[in-house]
Amino acid sequence: MYRFLLTPRWWGINVFVLLAIPFCIFMGSWQLGRFEDRVDDHRTAEAQATSNRHEAARPLAELLPVNKATVGKQTTATGRYDRQLLVPDRTLDDRRGSYVLTLLRTDSGRALPVVRGWLPGEPDPAKVPAPPTGEVTVTGALQASETPGSNGVSARGGLPAGQTAVISAASLVNLVPYDVYDAWVTLNKGDSGMTAVPASAAQDTGLDLKAFQNLGYTAEWFAFVGFVIFMWFRLFRREVEFVRDAELGLLPEEHGDEKPGSGQPESGQPGQEKPEAEKPEAEKPEQRPSPSGV
Repeated sequence: MYRFLLTPRWWGINVFVLLAIPFCIFMGSWQLGRFEDRVDDHRTAEAQATSNRHEAARPLAELLPVNKATVGKQTTATGRYDRQLLVPDRTLDDRRGSYVLTLLRTDSGRALPVVRGWLPGEPDPAKVPAPPTGEVTVTGALQASETPGSNGVSARGGLPAGQTAVISAASLVNLVPYDVYDAWVTLNKGDSGMTAVPASAAQDTGLDLKAFQNLGYTAEWFAFVGFVIFMWFRLFRREVEFVRDAELGLLPEEHGDEKPGSGQPESGQPGQEKPEAEKPEAEKPEQRPSPSGV
């Protein structure tokens, strides 16, 4: 009954199933590993953020360039405040507002973007406190340059003068006539009564949408394993039923008595009228003379 498993068709089906199952298991395990790595990174980032708040501030030059190990570290820099910008569409404590970003000109000639605080409501330059004058020393958490469209960062353009959507050297270098550090600092205490902006974790270290996408892909790959097994079993059971019906003679027989498409029985079959020339003399109609004698 099971000899059909040795046919070329079933050889192909079986080989496909034997290759598909381990491949799906491997891909599901890999996606699960990616999710677990993100969970570990999230825990590490939380522990690092707690320890960073208790560490002594270090000079800016010792922490550059910014990476996962240095983001959130306490740093200090000295210089003079220069141009001030607003960063709109920033949410803090479920309220919408703007960051107050001021460029600190350092002795190196480059400027360090410093977020002095957060103000609620629509961005209004008239409500922004003026930065301190003279030489100042700032202390805060070091942050990496932002990327448009990630971690709540707006990607829209066409903002009014005095505003920027992204805090990064690539965006600020077009607004000021001097070089800008590829990093920024958020003050530990808000300046001039503004609310301090908390430091954010490094990118790809939190339980964000990408992490839960990995978890969803894990479920999909393991679901594919079950689907492959189900389809193989369904085809197998259907083939077994077909073989069993054939052995019991339950399959319908094919009738080839009629010619395809003719709809008429072959010559000589019952019900077909013979041509006039082939009829016997007895069956031909009697010939009678006409009344005129012709």
